[in-house]
Amino acid sequence: MNKLAFVFPGQGAQTVGMGKDFCEKYDVAKRLFKEADEALGYSIQKMCFEGPADDLKLTANTQPAILTMSVIANEILKEHGIQPDIAGGHSLGEYSALVAADVLNFQDAVLLVHKRGQFMQEAVPVGEGGMAAIIGLADEVIVDACEKVTRSAGEVQAVNFNCPGQTVIAGSTKGVEAAVEALKEAGAKKAVVLPVSAPFHSTLMKPAAEKLAAELDKVEIRDAKFPVVANVNGKLEQKAGEIKENLVAQAASPVKWIDCVIAMREFGADTYVEAGPGKTLCGFNKRIDKALVSMNVENMESLKKTLDYFKEVR
Repeated sequence: MNKLAFVFPGQGAQTVGMGKDFCEKYDVAKRLFKEADEALGYSIQKMCFEGPADDLKLTANTQPAILTMSVIANEILKEHGIQPDIAGGHSLGEYSALVAADVLNFQDAVLLVHKRGQFMQEAVPVGEGGMAAIIGLADEVIVDACEKVTRSAGEVQAVNFNCPGQTVIAGSTKGVEAAVEALKEAGAKKAVVLPVSAPFHSTLMKPAAEKLAAELDKVEIRDAKFPVVANVNGKLEQKAGEIKENLVAQAASPVKWIDCVIAMREFGADTYVEAGPGKTLCGFNKRIDKALVSMNVENMESLKKTLDYFKEVR
């Protein structure tokens, strides 16, 4: 094994029941849920364990829920002696990566992402913005089509460069709808409007980025203990000042996930553990580079598989 990367998921990975089996086995899971509840002033643990799903998928709840689960997975791996050389996270997941690298205190991060969710939702009224997944078209075709639609129908842009053949667009409702039609005509295998309540990572999120900057001024941001790759530019960062600037920009800028994975690979990371709910990033890795070894830790079953793998390679 060369170098190990931990990657942390973003929104959409949440499921009711997540974290329950970790709490039954690990004290660190109980402690972190308790700390999250204290920071938020309500029980995110109860919401994770019992739902309802509609409450859990509200972005101001989803973000702290996934961050808490991701940090728990990271801490459990650490207890088993497995620690990364580098980390990255998709959108919200970048905050989980920064907690893992000791840049942010856990409770500060929980409250930050809760507010980040609120600010993103407030930036564009419900019904006035949206997102769509575009499958099977080159990025440059999507970018070009979005630029044309913005000039004629409404603002829209490519915002998540997830893996070859899968890109997400976001913008005004009219812009997204017009872009979906244009991209189907351009030969997209699929162009599907996503069930989300805001155009995340588009320039329409600038008001959220400004509010987030004020909140980031209130918390301690430290240099990273190991490199964390930034969504906004796909570069490895360790300096507190640069990390803070990137987090502000990230709210209203595209997630360059392909660039992030390429940067981690160039750093020497050939093995990846997705820490937190779901295995979306494992799937992206396969599309970006089949040679990368990817596994996930979201519950006791996946933890056992991952620990067994490390026992074999050590």
